[in-house]
Amino acid sequence: SSTYLIPPVCLITSLPSKAQYKFDAHEGEVNAIQWSPSGTIFATGGADRKIKLWEYSGNYVNNKGILLGSNAGITSIDIDAEESMLLAASNDFASRVWSLTDQRLRHTLTGHSAKVLAAKFLGEAGKVVSGSHDRTIKIWDLLCKACVKTIFAGSSCNDLVTLHGTNIISGHFDKRLRFWDSRSDSTTNEVTLQGRISSLQLSPDRRSLLCCCRDDSLKVIDLRMNQVSHTLYAESFRVSCDWSRAVFSPDASYAMAGSADGSVFIWNIEKKKVEKVLKEHNHAVIAVSWHPSGQYILSADKNKKVIVWSDI
Repeated sequence: SSTYLIPPVCLITSLPSKAQYKFDAHEGEVNAIQWSPSGTIFATGGADRKIKLWEYSGNYVNNKGILLGSNAGITSIDIDAEESMLLAASNDFASRVWSLTDQRLRHTLTGHSAKVLAAKFLGEAGKVVSGSHDRTIKIWDLLCKACVKTIFAGSSCNDLVTLHGTNIISGHFDKRLRFWDSRSDSTTNEVTLQGRISSLQLSPDRRSLLCCCRDDSLKVIDLRMNQVSHTLYAESFRVSCDWSRAVFSPDASYAMAGSADGSVFIWNIEKKKVEKVLKEHNHAVIAVSWHPSGQYILSADKNKKVIVWSDI
């Protein structure tokens, strides 16, 4: 029986300014990076087809394992709440689930006809949702090892999030956010933004959605009104690719994203202004992740490098 690891409580987010540890994580682009819910480990996914597990302790990063089985670059990573499974999407048109206890491949989910840029655990037990450049969203049942639903979204899906078990929000190439109930085939709502949507993240209270867009802005959507509440931009901030990922801080007071010039930008959401710019990468930063305690930041770039930022 799996037990939940209790996530650390973030009372107030600190804004790290020191690159505490910098290392080569993969043999090329690092497309995905994610702390586990408890913050005990983090995972990286690379263009080299590998997922690597890492532990950060005492200002040093230790490799804890490599998950193999993907036939093309990794595009996204999700870790379940119990930290028993890791789900990754890949450019080889598939998603895969590994067990974190023995690091073995458990499920290969094939059926998309183009690269899969997003895959998430659905709130329902044993269910996974994936979004692809084939313009479909698929729901998978891990118990019967099958796709149980295909939703025709009308545009390439670059990212998605799951809300309240059956609700899905997807972000698309055609600049639209689409809201779905997984039990039906039609959208429950749509919101059109000004640029192609490269990433989505829910705030911890699930009332706000952070969108990273190719018009070089971040948008915060109020999910009670389904409209933009805050627009965040900076003169030198450039979104580098269609899978660039932006994140909220654990207390949802800040938003963070990497830029094409290698900088990591942190905005104060309420003030709509840049609070800090972290400069240490020499290549475009694709993915970032904020430790659940609010005290550490991870950033990953197009040329192997991952940086752990902290002031501790």
